[in-house]
Formats: sequence, structure tokens, C-alpha cells
Amino acid sequence: MAKKNQSRRLTEQHKHSHGVIGIFGEEAQIHDKEVSDNQYGVKSLLEQEYPMLTFRYRPEISKKEINEALRKIDPSLGQTLFVQNANIKPDGGLIEVLDDYGNWRVILVSEAKHQGKDIENIRKGILVGKNNDQDLMVAGNAIERSHKNISEIANFMLNEAHFPYVLFLEGSNFLTHDVTIERPDGRKITLTYNNGALNRLDRLTAANYGMPLNTNLCKNKYVLCNGRTIMLQATSIYTQANGERWDKDEMVRVMLDISRTSLNMLGKDLFKQLTKK
Repeated sequence: MAKKNQSRRLTEQHKHSHGVIGIFGEEAQIHDKEVSDNQYGVKSLLEQEYPMLTFRYRPEISKKEINEALRKIDPSLGQTLFVQNANIKPDGGLIEVLDDYGNWRVILVSEAKHQGKDIENIRKGILVGKNNDQDLMVAGNAIERSHKNISEIANFMLNEAHFPYVLFLEGSNFLTHDVTIERPDGRKITLTYNNGALNRLDRLTAANYGMPLNTNLCKNKYVLCNGRTIMLQATSIYTQANGERWDKDEMVRVMLDISRTSLNMLGKDLFKQLTKK
């Protein structure tokens, strides 16, 4: 019954807000746009830093193209496609570089997720819940949609030794330590970072195999398991430990770090361009 009620509530909210925009909220939309604007700006910075290389930005990649990349690895892969114009659209889009052989290679993919308004609500003195008598709102699961895009880009880059997917998180659902916020009436509320009703980081760490957050994991990791070597494509997950908004310059710094790692990994395929006079 609870699931039916939740489904009904989301359906009504969807109708009232004229689509997904209302469900994800204004803060999430702003965060998405910021990461897109920043990534496009990173392309300009890379063009200044590497004037001998050619870069391009695109907001999406088609499922058809992903399947083609898989078939090049093995003809049994990439066979299923029900919607011919289906595509994957990460929040920040993709940046690619043209290699010495005329192939476009992905060097940066970014996504942004804002979830949890508890900090803002407490500071404004807003109570939440069914009866507007609670300080904290139970976290939702919207961020789990990130796994789909991550898996699709991983398929597209299965033949690469790097995986430049970076996920930026902000909001009270992504805390890594306790945070105490004061209400306008002076009452202090502590948000406990490991509270299962609030924290949603564990819903995402499958994408980086439980490795550390706020770490550049662009270079693929190879592990030995039962006598076999397995390649891991790990998402670099960055979160604001205190739930605050990302600073634009800091976000750009992370994006540039990921991009440079990608270029270093592709160095042998960019050698002619990097060494030309």
C-alpha cells in the first residue's frame, strides 16, 4: 500500500509540475546547468592549454553509437536496440579529443546531483513532513538514475584504459560528517551523516567499487581475481562533505584534473599532434 501511495503521489506531482522538472526541483536543475556550463568552459581552457589538439563538446551520445562501439569489440555485443533515436544525456555532456588516427576519444563526462534540502530548510525555519512538524525529510532515490548513464558510458568506453566519468554531489543527502545547523529561533539541529534515512551515498558507491570519494579514479584499475585480471571502470565521485553548494572554480579544477589524466592515458595516440612544431 505504501508503494501505491508513493506512486500516486509522484504521478500527481508529475501532472501538477508538467513533467520531471517539478519532481527534481529548482536546486537540482540549477546544479545540472552549472555542471553543463562549467564543462563547456573546461573545453575552452583545454584548447588554450593544448592548442595543438582538437576538442569537441556534445551534450549527448546515441545508443546506436554505443552499440556500434560494442560490436567493434565483439560482434555478439551491441545487438539490442528498440528505440532507434534513444540517447544518453549526462548533465554536463561529453568532451572528446581527436586522436592521430582521426578518431574522437572521450576525455570527460560529468553528471551533477543535488538531493536533500534539509540544511536550507532548517536555516529558513521551515518544518517538513506530512504534518509540517519535522526538521528533516526522509531522503528520496532519484540519484539512483545516475547508474544508467554510468553503465552506458562504460559500455561505450569498454576498449579504453581510462574512464573519465565524474559525478558531483551536493545537498544534505550526501554528507560525510555530522553537520549542526541553527534555526532562526536559535534551536540547533544536527544532521547525522550515517543516518540511513538521510544519507544516500551508499546508493552510488557501487559505481566506484567502494573506493574513496573525492578522488580522481579516471585511470582504470586492474585487479587479480581467481587467476584472472579484471579491468574496473570506476566513477570519480566528488561530494561536498558539509552539504553546501559546489564552488564553480573547484568544480572546474576537478574537471580539468580528470581531463588531463585522460589525455595522459591517450598520449601515445596523440603523439604526432603533441610533438609537431
